[in-house]
Amino acid sequence: ALSSPAARAVVPPAVRGDHAMVVSPEPLATAAGVEILRRGGNAVDAAVAVAAALAVTYPRAGNLGGGGFLLYRAPDGAVGALDFRETAPAALSPDLFLDADGKPRPGATLRGGLAVGVPGSVAGLADAHRRWGRLAWKELLEPAIRLAERGVPLTRAKVAFLGEAIEDLAVDPAARAVFTRDGRLPDAGDLLVQRDLAATLRRIGRHGPAGFYRGPVAAAIVRTVRDHGGVMTLDDLAGYRAVLRDPLRGEYRGATVVSFPPPSSGGVALLQILGMLERFDLRGSGYGSSLTVHRMVEAERRAYADRARWLGDPDFYPVPVAGLLDPDYLARRSASIRDDRATPSSEVAAGEPVAAEPADTLHLSVAAPDGGVVALTTTLNSAFGARVVAGGTGVLLNNEIDDFAVAPGVPNQFGLVGGAANAVAGGKRPLSSMTPTIVERSVPGGGSRPILVLGSPGGSTIITSVVQVIVDVLDHGLPLQDAVDAPRFHHQWLPDVVFHEVRAFPSDVAEGLRARGHVLEVRPPIGMVAAIGVSDDGAWLGAADPRGEGTAEGF
Repeated sequence: ALSSPAARAVVPPAVRGDHAMVVSPEPLATAAGVEILRRGGNAVDAAVAVAAALAVTYPRAGNLGGGGFLLYRAPDGAVGALDFRETAPAALSPDLFLDADGKPRPGATLRGGLAVGVPGSVAGLADAHRRWGRLAWKELLEPAIRLAERGVPLTRAKVAFLGEAIEDLAVDPAARAVFTRDGRLPDAGDLLVQRDLAATLRRIGRHGPAGFYRGPVAAAIVRTVRDHGGVMTLDDLAGYRAVLRDPLRGEYRGATVVSFPPPSSGGVALLQILGMLERFDLRGSGYGSSLTVHRMVEAERRAYADRARWLGDPDFYPVPVAGLLDPDYLARRSASIRDDRATPSSEVAAGEPVAAEPADTLHLSVAAPDGGVVALTTTLNSAFGARVVAGGTGVLLNNEIDDFAVAPGVPNQFGLVGGAANAVAGGKRPLSSMTPTIVERSVPGGGSRPILVLGSPGGSTIITSVVQVIVDVLDHGLPLQDAVDAPRFHHQWLPDVVFHEVRAFPSDVAEGLRARGHVLEVRPPIGMVAAIGVSDDGAWLGAADPRGEGTAEGF
């Protein structure tokens, strides 16, 4: 069986904060959140500051031109799920992506103006602040403005990220001016100065969302999208609204798991996987054993099959959430899991719920002194999105349209397939795997408190990364940092392969999985979890993922 990370190497412990904690994928952004908390801001204030700073310091995924999901648990335990996912422009239709033979045009959903969804990040962060924030809006953007004006030192990792996209960024004049040195890759140690982005942030600070969705910034976004072949209009931008939705809740090992509803597939799939695993004694089968991994993979396989058929934007399609999470339905799905053999995905269809009802991404987690917490995941979709900057604004634009099912059964960049529930339509929000999650436990005397606040980037692997950390903590009792560090694996129904990190499976575990019929394939690091937990004496613990340059900082 797989040993714990602590047994394989010296693992730095989670960072402790007696009062507050911020975990994000980039140190300067983490520091921005801590600065706001020290000024008296709450968890939402800090999350806004971190997200804005990440648009400057982590441009591969941090953004003003993308979208995301924010899960906020107030000090009194009330939870709000704010959806600011990008939407398809009103004039967008599936035929725009098809050739004369009705087949999808390669790359049409990844590059060019048609790939760009109407951005939701600015509207979502502003709406979260309006509902739940404490400090002045303008104050929350100050750290990001300062970083954009003074410049961010490029680390070797940041330069490597840029190197993966440099050819595309060098083609777009505005992106070339910001991210290259006359078309070539910057050197480690160079300063990334973004004065246009600083000016855009100042405008948003003065005028709120109107500074982005109307006026010169909006005009520049529309002009850029249309110059690249898109159909976005000023009305699309002016009409964008974030949506407050009811969070999903489920029980696992005596804890309450709170996660995000559709158009995220993350919350449904997460709760389905945990619900199917509930009947298994994973602690008894052993951490990292072939039997434990097999059971988890089989639950993932069934949840992703349901995802492909049933999940989409609930404002456009009757997503059967209650049926998909019904305990009897999950018990039936789980009953087909055999311990001795893998079920080929060709034999696993989407289930029939008992009752229907009417790339690149980042995650940050915040815990505030007042007890409020935020789990926030935002995305541009691919690294650096569409790799186009709206002229004069410094705003990188997303390529979120790739998350729609352009044609039934045609996989997107993450290999995910979909059908009618996630078909392209004007005004619709594409299905997402983003899974901001809060796990609560009851406390003596009544009430509950959060014991985990977590999420991850990673496209289709987001869901399984979050599942694995929850299982490692609740079933196997791993310390938080060990659970975040642990090697990961992933199955998404199609392709019928267990993807895993290098050294995830010792030879005996790999042999046990192959003997059951699983196909194994090594892939690059899976996910990049940012997690907050709680120590035995009630302090916050922050765990940044060693797969990236993220940090945890508390006080």
